Amino acid sequence: MEFTIVTNNSEVSKKYGDTYNVHYEQCSYEGILTVARDYVHKGYGLLTHPLSGSVKPNETPFKTIIVVKNNVDHSMDSLKIIESSIETASKFKYSKKTTDEEILDDFRCIDLSLVENVINRLA
Repeated sequence: MEFTIVTNNSEVSKKYGDTYNVHYEQCSYEGILTVARDYVHKGYGLLTHPLSGSVKPNETPFKTIIVVKNNVDHSMDSLKIIESSIETASKFKYSKKTTDEEILDDFRCIDLSLVENVINRLA
């Protein structure tokens, strides 16, 4: 199965960039949802839910989404899910702007651990 990891988390990019196709974008949570939506418009399907995990969009600046190439059968479902996720995220704007690198590292670690579980099952 050919998949792409779409992320704004530099730790995910560092860990998987040499092994898998990683699209790293330095952008906001909503920005990475928009990048994932662009993949869906190109015929990719969502392999992970854009709002997965127990961390709300307003609690973390980082998100990683895995999309699958040529998943046309599920592209309409994926489009509905990603559009709904963008709408939901816009209601929960990330408001806790922090420059504390330790806190940002914690957020990166949480996002990385969520995606590690999925990638371990795919490998």
